[in-house]
Amino acid sequence: MKRIAVLAAACALAFPLHAKDIATVNGQAISEEQLNRFVTLLVEQGAQDSPELREQVKQEMVHRLVAVQAAQKAGIDKRPAVEQELELARQGILVRALIADHLEKNPVTDEKIQAEYDKIKASQGDRQEYKVRHILVQEQKEAEDLLAQIKAKKVTFEDAATQHSIDPGSGKNGGDLGWGPASNYVPEFAEAVEKLKKGATADAPVQTQFGWHIIQVEDERPVEFPALDDVKPQLEEMMRQQQVVEFQRKLVDDANIK
Repeated sequence: MKRIAVLAAACALAFPLHAKDIATVNGQAISEEQLNRFVTLLVEQGAQDSPELREQVKQEMVHRLVAVQAAQKAGIDKRPAVEQELELARQGILVRALIADHLEKNPVTDEKIQAEYDKIKASQGDRQEYKVRHILVQEQKEAEDLLAQIKAKKVTFEDAATQHSIDPGSGKNGGDLGWGPASNYVPEFAEAVEKLKKGATADAPVQTQFGWHIIQVEDERPVEFPALDDVKPQLEEMMRQQQVVEFQRKLVDDANIK
């Protein structure tokens, strides 16, 4: 009902009065064409055209026109604040219609989406992601001693992490950081991860701003780029938004602004 009320007000102001009249309010006509156009707007938004809908729209248009006439009679439409609000509403409607018209005339086609997808995919290159474990401690000596015990197989990496790591997130899980690209980590950590082979543990602890790390790369694999069908809606919306931004920028650039 609220949607009908809002659109009815717009229709009452926007559409010229001619053809057959369906009602008059204090001598001011509401035409059948106004009603038909308004119903068309609702149908485009998912409503079902029916006699009941038309009667509901008619009554809403009548009630709105009664209120508009009363506001005009009281001079409310001449108040500066109201005039400003009406002008802003008019401008907003025009801007939305202009953008919609531009997008309709310049659609984001499947070919454009495919080209953008291929471009983004190519820019990713042959990226790898790693399944990493680490043990974080404060002191270098403690890290070196733990690493020596792990290398000597006196303790497993997982047990050492559970008992000694001060990383509250991964420590309780045996140091497991899960899968991710090296770029997920701070530079010193990332560099060590990229140098390690699958299944290897770093020969020396690595220092970062958080402390000293013992790092193990359990596995690695190429980053799987999502299929086009999985990202097409998001990609299309992104391209539409970019197109709108570029269109608005061109309008400003071409305008004579002083």
